[in-house]
Amino acid sequence: MANNDQKKILDVTCGARTIWFNKHHPATVYCDKRKEEYHEIWKNAGNCSINIDPDIQCDFTNLPFENNAFSLVVFDPPHLTGAKETSWLVKKYGKLDKNWPQMLHDGFNECMCVLKPDGVLIFKWSEHDIPAAKVWKAIGQKPLFGHYSGKSMRTFWGCFMKGVGNDDPN
Repeated sequence: MANNDQKKILDVTCGARTIWFNKHHPATVYCDKRKEEYHEIWKNAGNCSINIDPDIQCDFTNLPFENNAFSLVVFDPPHLTGAKETSWLVKKYGKLDKNWPQMLHDGFNECMCVLKPDGVLIFKWSEHDIPAAKVWKAIGQKPLFGHYSGKSMRTFWGCFMKGVGNDDPN
C-alpha cells in the first residue's frame, strides 16, 4: 500500500494535470500508469510539450491505497478508442482498448473503494468516441448530477458519492 501522507484528494488518471488550476496541489496525490514526456508534438506549435509525471505510477484498476483513504477522487480516464497510437491526442490522454467497459467498471470500483464513507468522486468524460450513457451502463450507475461543457458540449462532468448510488445506469 502506498503512503499518501494523509492527503485528502486522489487523482487516479492525472496525465499532464490539464484540468488542475494548481498542478501541484499539496492535498493531492497524482497517479497515472504512464510516465512520459513529449516535446513539439503539434506540427504548428513547435514549443508545445506534455509532461506526464505522476507522484505514483499505477493503474487505476489496481490502486495501491488502503480502502476509505480519500475524501475526494478525480477520475478522468482515457476516452479515445479509434485514434492512432502516434496521434497527439493519444499521447496527451491515453487510449482505451476493446475491453474498455470492463476497465472503466473496474476503475470506478477501485475509486469507490479508496473513497471514505460519503466521499465524492468527480468523473470527467469526453464523448469523442463513446457516449456517456454507455459509460454509465458499463460502470453500473449514473452520476448523481453533472454538466456538459466544451465548445461542442461533448465533455461531461459527473458527481458520485460513496454510499449514495444511482442504481439505474440507463
